[in-house]
Amino acid sequence: MPTRRASREMLGLTRAEYALLRRLDTPEKIQHFLYGLKQNFEPDGDSCNSVRAVLERRRAHCIEGAMVAACALWIHGEPPLLLDQQAEQDFDHVVALFRRKGCWGAISKTNGIGLRWRDPVYRSLRELSMSYFHEYYNRHDRKTLRTYSRPFDLRRLKPSRWVTAEDGAWDLIDALEATRHYRLVTRAQQRALTRRDPFERVVGNLLQYRKPRKR
Repeated sequence: MPTRRASREMLGLTRAEYALLRRLDTPEKIQHFLYGLKQNFEPDGDSCNSVRAVLERRRAHCIEGAMVAACALWIHGEPPLLLDQQAEQDFDHVVALFRRKGCWGAISKTNGIGLRWRDPVYRSLRELSMSYFHEYYNRHDRKTLRTYSRPFDLRRLKPSRWVTAEDGAWDLIDALEATRHYRLVTRAQQRALTRRDPFERVVGNLLQYRKPRKR
């Protein structure tokens, strides 16, 4: 059954906020919008800004961008789904999911080169998550991605907790962590993983937005 489109009143957005998201009527347009947002380097400490705060400040990190993407998809009648990918000794990564002709794709906000958009060609969420595996590494050049979650439907949370929340969408982080996750590699496979080689290190360290210097 088709998903009910999210109305402006349902989301609690202003006319201008809603109009902006309504213009993003394809996953490709949503992704282009996220690419244009500056990276949120969290200068004031950990953040999980709501959709409204992201639109106001024009900066985001992965979970913040994923919420914006999911909200735009919902406005256009698609389910607002997130995928949580957990890493070991590294940051987690959250993307917004969409499907085309039975295959999964992902909309992603990231500052690096490897964890970005995924075309809708993946038959399962495991396939989609494995497409991130090789490029998912920490500053010690170790591949760190370990699990992926079931799709998390943002309709489980009131919009006031993630679309317009003034103090951040912290409830969403707790909900994602509580969602069932599935392992991507066995312990034996994990022990056999190689590190990035010097050339991969150079390419992988390219960033879209440079981190500001501390004053």
